[in-house]
Amino acid sequence: MSHATNQFEYVSSAMLPTRFGQFTIHGFVETSSQQEHVALSYGEWQADDVVPIRIHSECLTGDALFSTRCDCGFQLEKALQNIVEQGKGVLLYLRQEGRGIGLLNKIRAYKLQDSGMDTVEANEHLGFDADLRDYGICKLMLETLKIDKVALMTNNPKKRKALENMGINVVSRTPIDHGLTLDNRNYLRTKTEKMGHQFDPHLFKDK
Repeated sequence: MSHATNQFEYVSSAMLPTRFGQFTIHGFVETSSQQEHVALSYGEWQADDVVPIRIHSECLTGDALFSTRCDCGFQLEKALQNIVEQGKGVLLYLRQEGRGIGLLNKIRAYKLQDSGMDTVEANEHLGFDADLRDYGICKLMLETLKIDKVALMTNNPKKRKALENMGINVVSRTPIDHGLTLDNRNYLRTKTEKMGHQFDPHLFKDK
């Protein structure tokens, strides 16, 4: 196993039974900030296999508190289900809440959205870029798990580009259109129109 780069370090692994299936959880840390991240792997693969993966940024409100103002929790569950159904795969869970602005600033951004701003305008009003996430640790995660080729589950083309720039062979991209609600419809539309996310356009057609 690869264990470290100048910026990131692999820490340890353990079994993680879930309601979706039996995963293994792998711990990683950013050495400069001590920010912790995890990967969940399922099944087995050979060195040349194309492995289904999802890069998922932490969203406490959606992943753990069941918020419907975003699609994060819905996508997390769908990704884990997809991995189990395909017999193998990895979820890279990155601890960069609120597209990198942190939990409390995300709550501040929510307040601005309640007053009429969209998600991009709210972040920028607080002095942040629309998306501050970094995917550098994904390279060590995939190297540690001996993965060279991936089938990426995402609606965000920036994730594909980030992996390719790191030398990861992204064989395919499949959308993960899951979790449209009345509460997040405008949020998803903004991500499509302002951030380039590639959702199925039929999701936004008026019923």
